[in-house]
Amino acid sequence: MFLHSVNLWNLAFYALMVFMATLGLWDVFFGFEENKCSMSYMFEYPEYQKIELPKKLAKRYPAYELYLYGEGSYAEEHKSLPLTGIPVLFLPGNAGSYKQVRSIGSIALRKAEDIDFKYHFDFFSVNFNEELVALYGGSLQKQTKFVHECIKTILKLYKGQEFAPKSVAIIGHSMGGLVARALLTLKNFKQDLINLLITQATPHVAPVMPLDRFITDFYMTVNNYWILNARHINLTTLSVAGGFRDYQVRSGLTFLPKLSHHTSALSVVSSAVPKTWVSTDHLSIVWCKQLQLTTIRAFFDLIDADTKQESDKIYFTFPLANHRKIYTHVYCQSTMLDTNSWIFGCINSTSMCRQGVDLSWKAELLPTIKSLTLRLQDYPSLSHLVVYVPSIHGSKFVVDCEFFKKETRSIQLPVTHLFSFGLSSRKVILNTSGLFYNIELLNFGQIYQAFKINVVSKCSSVKEEITSIYKLHIPWSYEDSLTIAQAPSSTEISLKLHIAQPENDSHVALLKMYTSSDCQYEVTVKTSFSQILGQVVRFHGGALPAYVISSILLAYGGQLYSLFSTGHCLEYAAMLDKEAKPYKVDPFVIMIKFLLGYKWFKELWDVLLLPELDAIVLTSQSMCFPLVSLILFLFGTCTAYWGGLLSSTSVRLLSSLWLALKRPSELPKDIKMISADLPFLTVVLIIVSWTTCGAFAILLTYLYYVFKIVHLQASLTSYKNSQTVNPKHSRRSEKKCSQHKDSAAHHRRLSAGDAEDSIRMHSTVINLLTWVVLLSMPSLIYWLKNLRYYFKLNPDPCKPLAFILIPTMAILGNTYTVSIKSSKLLKTTSQFPLPLAVGVIAFGSAHLYRVPCFVFIPLLLHALCNFM
Repeated sequence: MFLHSVNLWNLAFYALMVFMATLGLWDVFFGFEENKCSMSYMFEYPEYQKIELPKKLAKRYPAYELYLYGEGSYAEEHKSLPLTGIPVLFLPGNAGSYKQVRSIGSIALRKAEDIDFKYHFDFFSVNFNEELVALYGGSLQKQTKFVHECIKTILKLYKGQEFAPKSVAIIGHSMGGLVARALLTLKNFKQDLINLLITQATPHVAPVMPLDRFITDFYMTVNNYWILNARHINLTTLSVAGGFRDYQVRSGLTFLPKLSHHTSALSVVSSAVPKTWVSTDHLSIVWCKQLQLTTIRAFFDLIDADTKQESDKIYFTFPLANHRKIYTHVYCQSTMLDTNSWIFGCINSTSMCRQGVDLSWKAELLPTIKSLTLRLQDYPSLSHLVVYVPSIHGSKFVVDCEFFKKETRSIQLPVTHLFSFGLSSRKVILNTSGLFYNIELLNFGQIYQAFKINVVSKCSSVKEEITSIYKLHIPWSYEDSLTIAQAPSSTEISLKLHIAQPENDSHVALLKMYTSSDCQYEVTVKTSFSQILGQVVRFHGGALPAYVISSILLAYGGQLYSLFSTGHCLEYAAMLDKEAKPYKVDPFVIMIKFLLGYKWFKELWDVLLLPELDAIVLTSQSMCFPLVSLILFLFGTCTAYWGGLLSSTSVRLLSSLWLALKRPSELPKDIKMISADLPFLTVVLIIVSWTTCGAFAILLTYLYYVFKIVHLQASLTSYKNSQTVNPKHSRRSEKKCSQHKDSAAHHRRLSAGDAEDSIRMHSTVINLLTWVVLLSMPSLIYWLKNLRYYFKLNPDPCKPLAFILIPTMAILGNTYTVSIKSSKLLKTTSQFPLPLAVGVIAFGSAHLYRVPCFVFIPLLLHALCNFM
């Protein structure tokens, strides 16, 4: 019946939308490089020593614990406190385990052993009971306060030491990094208790899924504090993102806001971290050996200033004077990666370099080489370049230097148009025998752009393996990525952004090519339609529930109006086809956004206490791009259609099961709006909501409603079967039904047509309720997980909604179309879903917790139609 109400063209359209959505989802979940992270292993059995907390603290936070990580002899020695190392505190994230500290803790222990424990770090870890804080924000403030107490407890363990630490370093994974930043917002927190903060895959900008107001309020508090107090925050902060492999937290959310030039904050993608150069997923970022080694080196570099002497030195000198008039730049590269200082400039020297300057700090470290590019006019006093090579003991190395003019090595390549769909391409050919090229990717700077770059290398004589390095350099954010290729070869590189180019930034994205002089290179760029869809899903997939519900609301309004105008309720799929049109929603949102640019309208908006438009929030995050709302609306309508099909099929299957297990039931003989047990059931569910969890009561209400609809469907199926078997009996029944319709309203018998109309209406309500239940699930899961600690969820984001939804759904479960089609309120009720569908997109796409508020309003009016 559901499929019959949709024509073949619309069915083809919904199938096309599924295909496009699948392309986008594939790009997000599979369209990235393979996992190149090496696994970090423990050399000895890991042990987690539980730190005893003060009794009051343990009683206040019964679900939380503090542990000290150790292995082997170190663990045995430190079971008897106090400690002598440097404290580091690890904070796990959403559903994270305190045991995730073992990777970095073990590597730090091995490093300390290498220097005979001259310095060592003590790694502590907090057990947050694997709470789902990314989905339920009610415990974020509690976690923050507990971490504050943990820091004070940790520092007490060092009392009596000659150089007792007064602060700790913090490593926060995922939401743990946000909790660490939130410490500064506590009234009694002293900022000097933290000396360093490193966050890994932490969504700093906004929550991934804003499913309750506690999460958004927490983010607002933290980010506003850091913005308003930027000049007073003296904390070195490093945020590391995982890149495109991390589909749980997109890297754009991990970039710390550039508060002011006074703050010591840096945001970087793991693929741009020297000696890491790999993308990590959300979990591997805590155990990726390359990244953890780099992190530990940074920790030890903060305290270890040891240097080593070298002998048997070799120097290569390159005079500059003869080249200054012809060339503008000099480029040098060396395969000796172990030397820190390797290239120098001689100042005004002739036969001997008496005064020099170390230029190594300007060099770029790559997987196989170190390279340096200098503009000659910036160093007029330099007479020579000197490349230093330490004692090599027979090891093979390569040093290359060349002079060049900038215009010969900077080549412009405009990217193809967004709507070329990969059918056209642009290319450049590098014919000269250079070691280094900059390909300027013109007109590329938006997050909705995505391309495939193909680099084909052809070599004249290949005597040995030739390595080429292609580096995508994004100058406005640290999200560079490297690709290593062996020439000759054909290499494909994905080109897309985590952060859009700021409006006042004039830099150009570059493809830096470290090439071989024996090879020729051809670079081709073309639009990747599947990756564009992937960017839509990656940046806006979280808003899809709002668009789905907006489409369902439009169909719901159409059904109510058809009931008012014709006396019959049309099929859900047919109304979705007719009513769910983007031009009914998007123009209003665009108009409101435009008017908010005028001062008088903005003042009126603020007087009415209306929240900020979500489109403006997305624009501030550089996330608005052409046609995205249209694409999301089409995806939302498609999801609403297939969701409706699944819902309808499920009801029919359950009704068949009901008929198989129980004697066939009849259609209700007496339509009662409020049955005898309804008030009792409503009161019980409200008490459940008050004493336990609002989401739990909503789920029970939903199950009750589904049960009522399944029972009605079973009754209708049974009636139709009996009609087929005994048509004479059915005609008599229909005659009796028509006689009942003429009797008093409180003695109405339900006809088969009225039952079908009612089921159509109830099916749409079930679709709406299903999404409400799904959006409330995180707090229910959190409550169930912590049931042994807390019987009542506090704070509870779903409790106010449950108080309204429970009686509303109790009445709707006993409502039939025949009882409301003559209601004076029905016309008004049918007009409400349209503005509410607009409101869902305007205020719920970036704040999903607001969406259920727009759903219960038409349901409440629908229920009131029984009384008016």
